[in-house]
Amino acid sequence: MREAADPEAAWQHWREARDELFRTHPQSPLPPAARTAFRGLEYFAYDPAARVTAEVADAPAEPEPVRTSGPEPLVFRRFGRASFELGGRPLELELYWLEGYGGGVFLPFRDGTSGRETYGGGRYLLDTVKGADLGVDDGGLVLDFNFAYNPSCSYDPRWVCPLAPPANRLGLAVEAGERGPA
Repeated sequence: MREAADPEAAWQHWREARDELFRTHPQSPLPPAARTAFRGLEYFAYDPAARVTAEVADAPAEPEPVRTSGPEPLVFRRFGRASFELGGRPLELELYWLEGYGGGVFLPFRDGTSGRETYGGGRYLLDTVKGADLGVDDGGLVLDFNFAYNPSCSYDPRWVCPLAPPANRLGLAVEAGERGPA
């Protein structure tokens, strides 16, 4: 995806691969009984303006317990802030490093679609432990909200997922990426 000359074509390929994983992978977030009837995830229409480049600034590397869909928080370490413009508005999201599990950069967010058109606990934009990132462009971090996706717990409560912390709640509706589960 990072090397694709056409971001929309890469997005379409990503969607097809994601649908196939949901249908067939043993660790699919869908309950087994729902997989045979699964016809694909719902998405907002591709929006080229939802692909932005963020400037990353260091932030104090502090451990932070992040609420999850389960009873216990997970510990992340905030290490940076990504500043960008979306919809003509300057915005900022905090970047986290997952202290346990497989490690990696993690960027969850909530926006004006959360709880209405997308999962109420927020969506994920970067999760490098799962290979979900688009790299850098001209020294800036690529944030393509067309690739925003709902966490596994939004499909089945057997999964426990970190939720977007208060600092990562955007004051606008990001109508890009995956819509909420039916």
